[in-house]
Amino acid sequence: MIELTRRSGETYFLNPLLIETVEATPDTVITLVTGKKLIVRESAADVVRRFNEAVRALGGGAATSAMLGKHASPPEAPQQERSGESTP
Repeated sequence: MIELTRRSGETYFLNPLLIETVEATPDTVITLVTGKKLIVRESAADVVRRFNEAVRALGGGAATSAMLGKHASPPEAPQQERSGESTP
């Protein structure tokens, strides 16, 4: 989770895996994968830094791949045994 501050000064925590985009317009606008937009006091660069830290804490590549809907690594194909051949 990343801690963010609403324009009102209230702090809250956001699941970083819900973030689709972060824009500086000049307010920092976070668009979630649901389409909802959040405006926060933090700079866009600070939100991205917090996002990157959270993703690393979740396991880095696996979390990023989950966000993209891909496997962290391709599954290994099962090895087929051929009759009469020995396996190394």
